[in-house]
Amino acid sequence: MKRHHTKEIAIGQIRIGGRNPVAVQSMTNTDTRDTKSTIAQIKKLAAAGCEIVRVAVPDETAAKAIGKIKAKISIPLVADIHFNYNLALTALANGVDKIRLNPGNIGSAKNTGAVVAACKERNVPIRIGVNIGSLEKKIETRYGRTAQAMVESALYHIGILEKLNFHNIVISLKASDVPRTIEAYAMLAKAVDYPLHIGITEAGTPKSGIIKSAVGLGTLLYQGIGDTIRVSLTADPVEEVRVAWEILKALNLRQHGVNLISCPTCGRTEIDLIGLARRVEKYLAGSHKPITVAVMGCVVNGPGEAKEADIGLAGGRNRATIFKRGRAIKTVPAELAFDELIKEINRL
Repeated sequence: MKRHHTKEIAIGQIRIGGRNPVAVQSMTNTDTRDTKSTIAQIKKLAAAGCEIVRVAVPDETAAKAIGKIKAKISIPLVADIHFNYNLALTALANGVDKIRLNPGNIGSAKNTGAVVAACKERNVPIRIGVNIGSLEKKIETRYGRTAQAMVESALYHIGILEKLNFHNIVISLKASDVPRTIEAYAMLAKAVDYPLHIGITEAGTPKSGIIKSAVGLGTLLYQGIGDTIRVSLTADPVEEVRVAWEILKALNLRQHGVNLISCPTCGRTEIDLIGLARRVEKYLAGSHKPITVAVMGCVVNGPGEAKEADIGLAGGRNRATIFKRGRAIKTVPAELAFDELIKEINRL
């Protein structure tokens, strides 16, 4: 698929936009002032594949904590700032890699100028984060709570920064409503070439939030829109990272860990395919091998699908045949299928 062209932006050691791959990010749900817990969570996120992480900065103590956090983590750190420009300045002084801040919401032009000057000095980008729930009153009055209103809000904030000759910008337009979010990003992509951070905000618990995020982000990414993504779930943020990667893998945009394929089962299935597939998925959850594993129920599609995989099995009556890159290598009793499959995976 053809990617929407955007300019390249550096966030610490990660580059987004241009020809760079879509980057995965998340946000901690710890108290940023509790540096020990925040560092521990960021390390878990990084281990799961998070490439950029954001922390809330509600006060000066949290802003100052960024220095301690930065010293202990390996991925770029973003400070989430609202209204108080001094918090942005403190976060920048403590080495943050990106600021999430809407320049029209931090007071006077002097305040905005101070933040921009500090960002320029350190080559730190600003993400303009427009949410439909916090549109400027004038814009909402004119356009309503629409995709057009979100775009107008983004252009308003972009204009403030561009007047200060600042172009190190990333933009997001988020709503919990999937169609409005898609429409807003599609409109903005035609108007600017800044990198786009995409997401469906307040998507909900994993049960519904994963579906909303997959539909919204998948649609945008398939259209070539999006340079970095965050899946927003009411859950452990590690789950956000796992879902983000699955979305990217489904579109062949990134490869991270094992790609597991398994059939939906039917009346022809004669092994415990559901239990087997779940065991395999759980075992492979922490693996970073860039391989495809197939767990299939019967001979109708099983051998063919397993043939596409690096390793896989197809079930039969109380037995399973294991395939390696299209070649059947052994047939084993059903009760040994899991152990034998894992043994072959570990040999790859």
